[in-house]
Amino acid sequence: MLNENEAGPGPHDRQGDINSLAPRIMLYSHDTYGLGHIRRARTIAMALAARFPGASILIATGSPIVGRFDFPQGVDFVRIPGVVKLATGDYASDTMHLDIGQTVTLRERILRATADAFAPDLLIVDKEPMGLRGEMLPTLDLLRQRGARIILGLRDVLDEAGALKSEWTRKGALEVIENYYDEIWIYGLREIFEPLAGLPLSRAVRDRVRYTGYLRREAPDDWPEPHMAERVPRGSVLVTPGGGGDGEALIDWVLRAYEADMRLSVPALIVFGPFMNAERRTEFEHRAHRFRTIRTRNFDSRLERLMIESRGVIAMGGYNTFCEILSFDKPAALAPRITPRMEQYLRVAAAERIGLVRMLPPVQDDDGLPDPGAMGAAIQALDTQPLPSAAKVDGLLDGLDRVSALTRTALLAR
Repeated sequence: MLNENEAGPGPHDRQGDINSLAPRIMLYSHDTYGLGHIRRARTIAMALAARFPGASILIATGSPIVGRFDFPQGVDFVRIPGVVKLATGDYASDTMHLDIGQTVTLRERILRATADAFAPDLLIVDKEPMGLRGEMLPTLDLLRQRGARIILGLRDVLDEAGALKSEWTRKGALEVIENYYDEIWIYGLREIFEPLAGLPLSRAVRDRVRYTGYLRREAPDDWPEPHMAERVPRGSVLVTPGGGGDGEALIDWVLRAYEADMRLSVPALIVFGPFMNAERRTEFEHRAHRFRTIRTRNFDSRLERLMIESRGVIAMGGYNTFCEILSFDKPAALAPRITPRMEQYLRVAAAERIGLVRMLPPVQDDDGLPDPGAMGAAIQALDTQPLPSAAKVDGLLDGLDRVSALTRTALLAR
C-alpha cells in the first residue's frame, strides 16, 4: 500500500496519460446552512478539473445559491431540494410545503438516481459520513457494489471531541465509515488540529486517514473588474462573516467600534453574506453609510479578489475564510462563534498559538456587549500584525496538490 506522501505509479503510467481515462468524479455537499460546504466542494472540483482535463465532475448540493457561482469546463452541479436548520436543531424544507421526512426521501432518491446515471469512478462526501439524516446510504450502497472509490472529506476541525463522539455514535457514523469509506481526507494539518482525536476508530480506519494541508485559494482569472476601484475604498479592511447567517454580532461589533471612536479612520468594506437577516442588514447599511470610509456589499461570489486588495481581515474564523487569509497572506483578527459548535473557536485558538492569526479578546463593555474599543484597536493594529507566512509552517497550503495526488492514486486503484 502507498503511504500518505506518495501518489505512486499505476498501470496507466505505462499505457498513457491518466487523462485518457476521462474519470467521473462526484462530490456531495449537504449544505443546510451557510456557504462553507459548497465553497469547499467548488474549490476542490475546480482544482481537479484543472489537473485532470478529461474529467467530468459533478457536485450534488443542497445550496440555494450554487447557481451564483461560476464553474469551469468539466464541472457542473445538481441541486437537490434545500433544507434549513431551525433554532430548535430540527430541519425543515427550505422552500417546499413538505415535512422533513418527505424532503429527505426526495433528496435521497435524487442522489441515488444521479449516482446511478452518472456512474462516478470516485465519490467525495463532505463532512457528513451518512449525509443528512442518512440520505447518502443508498448511494453509498450502490457505488460500493459498483467498485467506485469512496472518500470522506473533512475540514480541519469538526467540533469539540466529546460532542463529536456523542453525535457520531448516536448517528451510527462510525460503522458507516468502517464499512463504506476507502480513505478519509482531512483538509488541514495534524500539527494544528486532529479532528478525529478521541473517537473510538479501529486501526483499519485510522490507517485510512490522510492529512492534506489547507486548500489554497487563488485570484479569479478575470480579476479585477473595472468598477472595483470606484466602489472599494483604497486600503480597506475587509469585514466578512462568511455566509452571514450567524454574523450579525460581528457586524454590529465593527460598526460600534466606528461609532464609539470618530477618530477611527481606517476604511472598511463590509460584505454581509447572502444569508444575513434582511432587516438587520438594512439596519447595518444605514449605520455604515453615516461613515464616508465604510462601504457595504450584500454578497460577492469571488471574495478572493476583495481580500487580495484589503489591508487586513476582520472575520469569524470559518474554514474557507481561514484558507483565504492564509492563501493571500493577510493579517487577520478573528472573533469565532462558539455555538452551535466549537469548531471556529478551536480553529482560531490553534492558529493563534502558532502565530497565524489573532483572536479578538472576549472583553465586554458595561452593556454586556463586546467592547468596541477592543475591536477598534484590532482594526488599527492590522498594519503592524505579523503576516501568516511569518509562522513558517511546512505544508500549510499543500491541500489541493495533495488532494489531486490522492485522487490520482484512487483512480488508478480501481
